[in-house]
Amino acid sequence: MHIHILGICGTFMGGIAVLAKQEGHRVTGCDANVYPPMSTQLEAQGIELIEGFSPEQTKLNPDIYVIGNVVSRGNPLMEEILNQGLPYISGPQWLAENVLQGKWVLAVAGTHGKTTTSSMLAWVLEYAGLAPGFLIGGVPENFGVSARLPQTPKQDAKSISPFFVIEADEYDTAFFDKRSKFVHYRPRTAVLNNLEFDHADIFDDLAAIEKQFHHLVRTVPQQGLVVSNKQASLQRVIDKGCWSNLEYFGSADGWEVQNVDAQGRFDVVFKGERQGNLSWDILGEHNRMNALAVIAAARHVGVAPCIAIEALSEFKNVKRRMEIKGVVNDITVYDDFAHHPTAIDTTVAGLRSKVGKARILAVLEPRSNTMKLGVMKNALPASLKEADLVFCYGANLGWDAAEALSTIKDKASVYEDLNTMVAAIAKAAKPGDYVLVMSNGGFGGVHQKILDAIK
Repeated sequence: MHIHILGICGTFMGGIAVLAKQEGHRVTGCDANVYPPMSTQLEAQGIELIEGFSPEQTKLNPDIYVIGNVVSRGNPLMEEILNQGLPYISGPQWLAENVLQGKWVLAVAGTHGKTTTSSMLAWVLEYAGLAPGFLIGGVPENFGVSARLPQTPKQDAKSISPFFVIEADEYDTAFFDKRSKFVHYRPRTAVLNNLEFDHADIFDDLAAIEKQFHHLVRTVPQQGLVVSNKQASLQRVIDKGCWSNLEYFGSADGWEVQNVDAQGRFDVVFKGERQGNLSWDILGEHNRMNALAVIAAARHVGVAPCIAIEALSEFKNVKRRMEIKGVVNDITVYDDFAHHPTAIDTTVAGLRSKVGKARILAVLEPRSNTMKLGVMKNALPASLKEADLVFCYGANLGWDAAEALSTIKDKASVYEDLNTMVAAIAKAAKPGDYVLVMSNGGFGGVHQKILDAIK
């Protein structure tokens, strides 16, 4: 089968392209911006990429068009597909029907931590010899790829693994299907990490997101498992109805962390019984919660907690999650995907717990749709409380970043020009400092610019 993917250079759609190619399909695709690293990754897989959405692409005559949610009405290629009555399908539905059907799907949902937790879970199952498939919105360093089909388990060379780990996004599916992506996946094991208001461009309020999460819970079979944080918003989701087995984490009546030491090691406890001690280099309380969720989910497919703890001790994290980009003159530059105030808060707090009293220079780009709309702007100052200096890139915002950060103006500065901001960071940085860059985009290559400026 020949499939042509519209919006192929997004992480999710690029992952679908890789899976489709691995299944033996001919895969082509297009996007508005075809550039590395996604373009080179896809071309290395033998996937032909086309710049733009020209109507002439219908002459490729694929069997079906797979439509990413970046595509909207008015897109010239989409309009031609509709005018000609050609077959099309959303990315999540194609994935559900062609890859996930018949699999034991482990889905990780939540406002924060989906990519890291999915990566942890895939790695635990891999370590245990279960050879899962996965599709993750980032590149786990333990694998080096964001997607793959299930492999042959070590224990049974004649079979293919039934397990598939997927990062389950609540964002909408496509312009013609406004349900959250995750309702297509029908997991047997569902992790609900946390739930806050986000995606203000498509959701009116928190209740609207809770409704979508409840739709996900409704798809988990009776013999399945829901692993949930006991956060108030998620409790409301569960209270709407849960027909599956249920385990909580971060709570004394389920999985919890105890005895955290100065090096970040901690005991994993389930209903009062110690399961083992996890020693790793991953920062922050939020990641300890991620670990609990993973251990619970892996246990559901037969991985003993002690094996899961062993596996997590060898977890190498995900690119763009507290990734060290370089050290120059004893100044360390980190890159992190944090963009929601809660994620910013936990990321800065995690670094603070590691570096003690050393200075943290937080560099922020409010780039997500929610942040651009200014919905969360009043929460920014509190989220940066652990930082010593704050440098905010305020270009292309529909609100005044300087005004939003006025309550911490003694340590915050806002810039409309990227190079001017880089120069200010380089001037302020001193040996022993940590520069923490937070954005959900490329941020104009600011990490390397900072490293070059510090030299």
